[in-house]
Amino acid sequence: MKGIILAGGRGTRLHPLTLSVSKQLLPVHDKPMIYYPLSVLMLANIRDILIISTPHDLGAFQDLLGDGSRLGINLTYAPQTEPRGIAEALIIGADHIGADDVALILGDNIFHGPGFGEVLQHHVRDLSGCVLFGYRVPDPERYGVARADDRGQIVSLEEKPARPRSNMAVTGLYLYENDVVEIARKLRPSARGELEITDVNQVYVERRSAVLVDLGRGFAWLDTGTHNSLTDASHYMQLMEQRQGIRVACIEEVALNMGFIDAGACHRLGEKLGSSGYGQYVMRIAAQTPQLLTATP
Repeated sequence: MKGIILAGGRGTRLHPLTLSVSKQLLPVHDKPMIYYPLSVLMLANIRDILIISTPHDLGAFQDLLGDGSRLGINLTYAPQTEPRGIAEALIIGADHIGADDVALILGDNIFHGPGFGEVLQHHVRDLSGCVLFGYRVPDPERYGVARADDRGQIVSLEEKPARPRSNMAVTGLYLYENDVVEIARKLRPSARGELEITDVNQVYVERRSAVLVDLGRGFAWLDTGTHNSLTDASHYMQLMEQRQGIRVACIEEVALNMGFIDAGACHRLGEKLGSSGYGQYVMRIAAQTPQLLTATP
């Protein structure tokens, strides 16, 4: 399976913060926002990932992440010249996807919960049609909303309904079989001039091949599109670090735990981050891994 991170858009709801920098490069506590969706794809055991952003911002993402080889993954980049909808990412990424299935994640969505990697890998392995991830919210009228039957099959989708029939919001993480590229190519722009991801998902609902995964209690889904939600996300991550001694979405640690790099390589990545608390954490995690003693230089 290939991965795509859509990190474009103008970030107008975050002005003036985003007048000169991509929203997905803003800090969420101790790391850039894009580390969070990148870590999700890595947890799903996806190592070939395309990052889509504006032509203006692509260089900054490349400076931050490079080609991904230091993490044992392959990162490539492509421009979205105008924000023409989430579904356009599937068209822009068609060559990257090739004959494979694809996981698409929005660059401003943050996921955190127990066993998430295992959940992702299970649905990647058993994918048939599409898999959407749902989260119960108190204000479903602000989101795309899904209803599913007892087997998890989605029976209806509504986009920002005035009277929601469910409180299950559809998050910004989508797993698709390879035919999604042709589905996206056949879409017509909506009234707001965009290729809507809900229209893609609706095709799978009509085929009865759309599955909803309820992320459930004890899980956090954070959308960082406003000043308040960005601050809330930073406070949440700070609390996790202080209470549990972990750093959510530490991509070096994820790469180590997934077996993409060894402990020696992880330790060297931490050293390059200098005396920052983040760098110290990376080195500490690596030093606690037995293979550090035998890792090649």
